[in-house]
Amino acid sequence: MPPNCQSFRLGAEYDRNPFGLEVVLKLLINALSFLLFLALLGAGLVIFVFYHYGKDLPDYAQLADYDPPTVTRVHAGDGHLLTEYATQRRVFVPIQAIPDRVINAFLSAEDKNFYDHGGIDLLAVFRAALVNVKNLGSGRRLVGASTITQQVAKNFLLTNEVSYERKIREAIIALRIEKAFDKDRILELYLNEIYLGQGSYGVAAAALNYFNKSLDELDISEAAYLAALPKAPNNYNPVTKYDAAVARRNWVIERLEDDGHISAEEAAAAASEELVTVESDPTEFVQADFFVEEVRRELARLYGDDALYEGGLSVRTTLDPVLQRFAEQALRDGLIAYDRRHGWRGPLVQLDLAAPDWQEVFDARELPGGAAPWKQAVVLSLSNDSAAIRLQGGSDGIIPLAEMTWARPWLEDQKVGAEPKTPGDVLAPGDVVLVEPVTADADGKDYPESSHALRQMPNVNGALVSLDPHTGRVLAMAGGFSFAQSEFNRATQAWRQPGSAFKPFVYLSAMDSGFTPSTIVLDAPYVVDQGPGKPKWKPDNYTHRFYGPTPLRQGIEKSRNLMTIRLAHSVGMEKISRFAENFGITDHMPEVLAMALGSGETTLLRLTAAYGMLVNGGKRISPSLIDRVQDKQGRTLYRFDDRGCPACSTEAWRGQKPPRLPDTREQVADPASVYQVVSMLQGVVQRGTGRRIAELGKPLAGKTGTTNESRDTWFLGFSPDLVTGVFVGFDEPKPLGAKETGSSVAAPIFKSFMAKALEDRPAVPFRVPRGIQLVRVNRDTGLPARAGDNKVILEAFKPGTLPTGNEPVVDGGYSPGAGEGGTARTAGKSKPVINLPAESGGLY
Repeated sequence: MPPNCQSFRLGAEYDRNPFGLEVVLKLLINALSFLLFLALLGAGLVIFVFYHYGKDLPDYAQLADYDPPTVTRVHAGDGHLLTEYATQRRVFVPIQAIPDRVINAFLSAEDKNFYDHGGIDLLAVFRAALVNVKNLGSGRRLVGASTITQQVAKNFLLTNEVSYERKIREAIIALRIEKAFDKDRILELYLNEIYLGQGSYGVAAAALNYFNKSLDELDISEAAYLAALPKAPNNYNPVTKYDAAVARRNWVIERLEDDGHISAEEAAAAASEELVTVESDPTEFVQADFFVEEVRRELARLYGDDALYEGGLSVRTTLDPVLQRFAEQALRDGLIAYDRRHGWRGPLVQLDLAAPDWQEVFDARELPGGAAPWKQAVVLSLSNDSAAIRLQGGSDGIIPLAEMTWARPWLEDQKVGAEPKTPGDVLAPGDVVLVEPVTADADGKDYPESSHALRQMPNVNGALVSLDPHTGRVLAMAGGFSFAQSEFNRATQAWRQPGSAFKPFVYLSAMDSGFTPSTIVLDAPYVVDQGPGKPKWKPDNYTHRFYGPTPLRQGIEKSRNLMTIRLAHSVGMEKISRFAENFGITDHMPEVLAMALGSGETTLLRLTAAYGMLVNGGKRISPSLIDRVQDKQGRTLYRFDDRGCPACSTEAWRGQKPPRLPDTREQVADPASVYQVVSMLQGVVQRGTGRRIAELGKPLAGKTGTTNESRDTWFLGFSPDLVTGVFVGFDEPKPLGAKETGSSVAAPIFKSFMAKALEDRPAVPFRVPRGIQLVRVNRDTGLPARAGDNKVILEAFKPGTLPTGNEPVVDGGYSPGAGEGGTARTAGKSKPVINLPAESGGLY
């Protein structure tokens, strides 16, 4: 080929690759170098960002010990909810206990790649960036791409500040969290911490607040709605923004279908459901305010306020909601009944009906605490047979005269004036009073529409306690007329004199000292010289009469004070004080004779528990309001019944009888002596001061109690398996009025409660212990019955103590009409009188 041709060919090739191979390589090297530079620059920038924004970050390791504030829930004995204590309404649920349906809903709505990314979902970030670019200028809110891990970082360790700095810090912490914790722990933290509106922290609290369901009860639609809430709960309020809430819920349902968690049919069915939520209903809580407050105090004492309000305790109490309802109603009715007997104290306030704004002033008045369900009304005018009234809110009505006849004028010393003959004797125009709707009179005759009865808040108060005598579990407690009126609990906080309600323990001391229910004791005047400058002490019977030598049984049935004093003098106050302390009535009883008549102080709860120890055969019990306390992990912190039961966990259940647990109760008194007292207390109900109770037709025993001037009235009583105590008195002690005693004030409340409490229970007789002989005796003489005796009862004796008629009469140190070694006569038979030495020491 000619040289010029060769040159031409080389030139053509040069034209096709003008830069040459070396140039291409150089360009490639330069490009790679630039990319490397950019990578190094980016890495340096990342390092700088991580250093700059990560050097002062909160310590994510604290999440390992994260213990969120959770709600403490207090339940009745049957599981009904009593109350909740919380700074944040959160119920902590371990991830293992959260259903897949709920987990999938939140993952589909918030972070479907949660189990695949390392804390930051780069694909989601890129997708969100594209959407935000597309929406520029549209005014739409920026779309985020936070993962669940990032939300945990923000919720636990950062603030809600909207800034790029916070987002960077959030991402850094998220990456660190992913290295420190497994995915399940991160998801557990998120689902228990997230705020979902209506005071709900965490999915469990939200399920309860929105649907009144536990997590495992939620359907697809309900789980999807909860998963729709994290971004902005207020924007999807099911009441105020129903359409938005449904739309957001249905979007979550679509995501669940797209992610393969539910089928198309399930998605369609869930999306078609109406969104039905529930409002918090106060009636779901058992009302037992005095009991609940006692439980709160006990929990705070045991675990402190932090554990109570943030510890997520689960508390099972002893309360029986049915008995509690009976107790509150019986006490309320009894206090009202006493109050009505003692007259009308006047209106709440007087309004000037001539004032132009009287209606506004009246409507603005708050209902007095504890008056509900009664209402306030103002008297507009009076006629011969009714009073025209207007209720708050504007509706009108009347008070018939028949509903005012109880309102006799209240006078000093709890006396009353004449029965009203016209409405004007009770009311005047402008009077603001309490009323209650009524439909018929006492004879069943219908009233006109909008008729009301006149009501009055009692100024007397009281308490009722009922407990299991075998365990001490408090089943019902009403500490006053109304907790809204006064939070003072008269069952546990009021220390009052029990009066004659203490006498059974004097008699128990006597039975333990060898006396029998047939022992004859002198009922006659008793005078004690208390020393120079002090008046003589002259105790008296309620009737101001003296009955001579009388069997002990009649002494307690009729509540004879003078017999009790002589008996106490004979037994010795040292022993009686010891019994009072052993039975928990008081921690220390002065060894003075007046204490035998109940002049010491105790509480209704203590005395009721002491009576429980009588009916259970003399076994010690401690009143208990709490059965069990568990922490948020289900670990038992406290259990009232701490007896072990190895067979309960080692033997499989095959229908066999439950194992018998050991009886670890301390025996504080001889069962035979205790039963003798129980038998005598049955006589109190059958023939004595508590005979009104006998109408119930069930085996019952009990004792009335009335202190000097009727300042305190009591009734303590029991069936074989239920013991109940009632106290009534003014908070500032003063006489309840003439002829008001434990039998007229407290016993009717006991009767009303026990009638309902025992209505469906069988008539179980009192259990007779070994070592007791039941002998037919004459009730008046206490001697074995003879042919022709018409007052015969079964009396309880210990072996070898059956009376013969030759036993001495117990005088207790004083024998009117008979000198030393004199005689006293009973039932036509002469008996020697024992004069015992006077007890040393003063009285009162």
